[in-house]
Amino acid sequence: MDMLVKLYALPDSRPAYDRLRNAGIVMRRALAPEKHKVTGWVRQNFSDAWASEADVAFGRQPVSCFIAVRDKNIIGFACHDATCPNFFGPTGVDPKARQGGVGKALLFACLEDMRQQGFGYAIIGGVGPAEFYSKAVGAVAIEGSEPGIYRGLL
Repeated sequence: MDMLVKLYALPDSRPAYDRLRNAGIVMRRALAPEKHKVTGWVRQNFSDAWASEADVAFGRQPVSCFIAVRDKNIIGFACHDATCPNFFGPTGVDPKARQGGVGKALLFACLEDMRQQGFGYAIIGGVGPAEFYSKAVGAVAIEGSEPGIYRGLL
């Protein structure tokens, strides 16, 4: 299913960003010369499909892919406007780095970027952890949205 987020009513993201900073994790927009490293990491850790979506995010200006890095190693990524405009995703965090707030900070980075572009709402496409999105940013399910934009995917 897909979920809807009110970008004009996002919670304060500072605690999420501070948590990463205190853990020595840098979160930032990915740079074009890093495309091969980021898409390779996504392919290796998640799927070819997600790597394809991340590749598209690198074609946006500015790049619509954010990464979390610890000790010069990617530990998480999140994209928006990859498969459809105004859609968040895909996103993923290294299993060893989960529960540390990386996913939440990456989510905020993308949603705030979308808000700065003038969107009032964002769609989280093909949601896995619905409870996470509901708790983190108040996302609500969009009724009848499954399989949504991924209908007929090869």
